[in-house]
Amino acid sequence: MPEDEVLDTLGLMLESIKLVQERFSAIRTPEDFVTTSRGVTLLDAISMRLQVIGESVKQSQKIDSSLLEEYSEIEWDKIARFRDLVSHHYEHVDHEVVFDICRVHIPKLAESVHKMRLHTIRNESVESE
Repeated sequence: MPEDEVLDTLGLMLESIKLVQERFSAIRTPEDFVTTSRGVTLLDAISMRLQVIGESVKQSQKIDSSLLEEYSEIEWDKIARFRDLVSHHYEHVDHEVVFDICRVHIPKLAESVHKMRLHTIRNESVESE
């Protein structure tokens, strides 16, 4: 996978992660997603960004999955499958699952994607020397 394309994909993932984290900051319990119109709007907005993250993972898997394999602590296949759920069966998206993703998995994903980006930048610098 060309480094520029990798950096673009990782940048999009980081942008989406940041937006998920900002939007999720207003949520305290899973029920906050479904008890007010603002909560439903946040659930929709967060789900769309999770879809973007999943699509980025799927693109990365198709082009060159070796970078993802180096970060096996992340369940990349689950991220891609959640993207499929949001895209094709949105009515089955569970607010409790989205809450868990945001609370437990997004911070870990953010850390790994930051490391991946730094790794890619370092490799690009070494190759250009």
